[in-house]
Amino acid sequence: MTQDRTRLEIDTTVPHSARIWDYWLGGKDHYEADKRVGRQIAEAYPEIVETARAQRAFLCRGVRWLAGEAGIRQFLDVGTGLPTVDNTHEIAQRVAPDSRIVYVDHDPLVLAHARALLTSTGEGVTDYVDADLREPDAILAAATSTLDFDRPVALLLLGITAHITDDDTAYAITDHLLAALAPGSYLMLCDGTEVFNPEGRRELVRQWNSAGDNPRVNRSPEQLRRFFAGLELVEPGLVPITQWRPEAMPFGEPDVIDNFGAIGRKPDPA
Repeated sequence: MTQDRTRLEIDTTVPHSARIWDYWLGGKDHYEADKRVGRQIAEAYPEIVETARAQRAFLCRGVRWLAGEAGIRQFLDVGTGLPTVDNTHEIAQRVAPDSRIVYVDHDPLVLAHARALLTSTGEGVTDYVDADLREPDAILAAATSTLDFDRPVALLLLGITAHITDDDTAYAITDHLLAALAPGSYLMLCDGTEVFNPEGRRELVRQWNSAGDNPRVNRSPEQLRRFFAGLELVEPGLVPITQWRPEAMPFGEPDVIDNFGAIGRKPDPA
């Protein structure tokens, strides 16, 4: 896709999740429509900014663990979002320079910035696929040029399954992606819940869904656990993402937030 065509496809009047997330993370790649919605949601639910940052920290800890302790060298990051500090390939390749990463997103602005995601160590590889999570076959077909699906892959779905609002469809898509991965692969997933501040989380969803054409839902921890059916959960299991192997801090344990996540391993054949 040429740069001119990419620019024409970016509708700056319609808020988009990747750009709203960029606003909450303090980035600069968003438009007035994204800022307006992001500000409205943050006023109604101030914890969303903390959640955005906690999700980025969860990504960092999880990918470090996957590339280090788990020995994973291939990553499929679906719902990449806009480039920021500590992108998946940067985290993984600091641990294992030969890591191979495929990013997937469908926002034209993310595509326009994809070159920032395609930097890599000489030993490793990064690639970008312009596709939607609702197109799992297209994702898998495009990723085969970079990833070897006969070897373990870490599938990353951070904050994206909430946009598949029908439970059965969301589970079916995730199961389809996992079915293509070799034993010893991992799923790293997190999304929003209503455990600690249900009124605030419901207001977030209400405002989000009234503002654009990319609706979302909250799910219970039990509903999120279903994504890991048949997988072996890595300790500490499905928990608020601030509690997933938190790093030592001088100020005590981090606060719990309404975003639960886990990492699960696809078991070896019996």
